[in-house]
This record gives sequence, C-alpha cells and structure tokens, in this order.
Amino acid sequence: MAPAPAAGPVLGADGLARCPWGDAPADYRAYHDDEWGRPVTGEAAFFERLTLEAFQSGLSWLTVLRKRPAFRAAFAGFDPEVVAGFGDDDRARLLADAGIVRNRAKVDAAVANARAVLALRDRGGLEALLRRYAEEPGRPAPRTTADVPASTDASRALARELKRHGLVFVGPTTAYSTLQATGLVDDHLDGCWCRGDPVRAEVRADARIGARVSVSRSSGG
Repeated sequence: MAPAPAAGPVLGADGLARCPWGDAPADYRAYHDDEWGRPVTGEAAFFERLTLEAFQSGLSWLTVLRKRPAFRAAFAGFDPEVVAGFGDDDRARLLADAGIVRNRAKVDAAVANARAVLALRDRGGLEALLRRYAEEPGRPAPRTTADVPASTDASRALARELKRHGLVFVGPTTAYSTLQATGLVDDHLDGCWCRGDPVRAEVRADARIGARVSVSRSSGG
C-alpha cells in the first residue's frame, strides 16, 4: 500500500485549523482538541495511556477510543494496584468482554505491566520515568503529517528502559504514541489551533468557543 500523502492542517467547519486526522469523525475531533498532546498527571493516567496504546497496536486508534469507557470499567479505572491483583477469573472475564479488545497477549501484558508499575514506585514511579523522555524545548513543530515520526531515538531508549523494568508489549512506536498521548511530546502541526504550550489550554479553548460563536452567527444560527 502506498503511503498517504503528506498533509498540513485542515480548516474545520468551526473555523479552526486542525491536524488532518483530528477533524473527523467527532470522536477524533474531541480527542484531538481536548486530550492529545495535553499533559496528564498521576500514575493511573499514565498507566491508562500506556495500556491503551499497547492495545491499539495493529488496530485503528478509533477502535480503541470508542471502546475506552468499557476498558476503564473492565480495568478498574486503570488503577495499577487493582489490575496487578487480577487473577485467572479476571483474565477469563476480560477475554469474554466484547466491549474491549479481547487479545490474550495484550490482556496478559496489561496485568504484567501493572505489576511492573508498582515495582517502579521504589524508583520514582512510571510518571517520573516517562517524563525523562519528554521532548526538548524548542523542538520545531511538524509542518505536515510526513514530519511526524512513528518512533524516535528517545522512544527507542524509553522502550528499552521500560523493558528493563519488566514492562512488555511496549516497543518504540507504542512508547512514542504514549509520549504524544501524555503531552510529553507535542506533535500538533504548525498552524493547528492546539499547537503550543499546554498551559495555554484555557486561552485556546476560549478562542475555540469564540470561533464557534462566529461561525454560528455567520450562518444565521
């Protein structure tokens, strides 16, 4: 299959420019605008994103995104202490749950990784480990989708470090996707309304609301 052509930001019906994948469908738009590239805090939040990115391997992200509520219910809100205690009955329950991705290797990896996350607490924790691989300040913004890598030297090093600490099913691509999903890498394209310092989220949100009001008025709504 030929690679998709490089694309820059696209202008949405609300007048805001977005990364092309984040304009539609609505599930993607909400995730792009409100979550992707935004910082998260706390062990459970980092564990959730790492786990979901691992489950996404070989599938579309949209599939996992739409199943996320079921994943959260099935995995106890991604509380690593609870997931680490999952036994054979829980494994059978998860593999019978049509609401999630029923992949035996990925389910087993999630439980093993929860146990590894608990062990990491004595070394600073999962969050601190991932933060060491955040992008360097001043990194140029990608201009098109072709400028967004699938993995980097940092994600390859992170994958090795995670493996050293006992985490599985987390290769360089999954590691990089996790950095993106946790806001440790900002791969919003140059010109995307979400691009920039995440602490300015409120300002960008206000701009988005203003643009929507403007579009509504111009359409007579």
